[in-house]
Amino acid sequence: MKKSPFVCGLLLLLFVPILLQAQRHRDPLTQEEIGQVRDTSWEPKLRLPLYLQFARTRLVKLEEIRNNPKTKDRVKQTHDLLDDFQLLYDELNDNIDTYVERKNDIRKPLKAIIDADTEFQAKLRALKDAADVRPAESQQYEFVLNNAIETVDSSVEDHRKLLEDQEELAKHKRLVKDPSKGTGVSPE
Repeated sequence: MKKSPFVCGLLLLLFVPILLQAQRHRDPLTQEEIGQVRDTSWEPKLRLPLYLQFARTRLVKLEEIRNNPKTKDRVKQTHDLLDDFQLLYDELNDNIDTYVERKNDIRKPLKAIIDADTEFQAKLRALKDAADVRPAESQQYEFVLNNAIETVDSSVEDHRKLLEDQEELAKHKRLVKDPSKGTGVSPE
């Protein structure tokens, strides 16, 4: 069966926006949060706690919507907040990697991150084990929840090992204490 160019063009016009929307991923950060991150780009002692704060905020919002019986579209919001948490946690880990490569001293934020890892594990597991969630509902965000749990679980040991490595480097004075020195950027 031969299709006219008009029909093919019409079908293309209908499906292109759908494909583009499917490829678009929303940013987990608000404009205010983006500004805060931008302002701390050279300061791991300021930037890493921001990512912790943002990730924690998503889990707090998640608990709020889960506990509010009037919440509309709870499944989608749960999925989106878990996805945002995952993206922020991945960005936290990417930033840690960057600061480690630069030999920045991140011992203090790492201690806070290790404490937060335990908190995040508990909150994510509590959601997974929640008795009041219907199976049909939990199946819709199960993948992203399991992914978040696995990411945090695998990062816990990495963060602890990294702190040990940082302590050893600090003994030999091989860490950069002030990462903005020599960059023309001053910490505020």
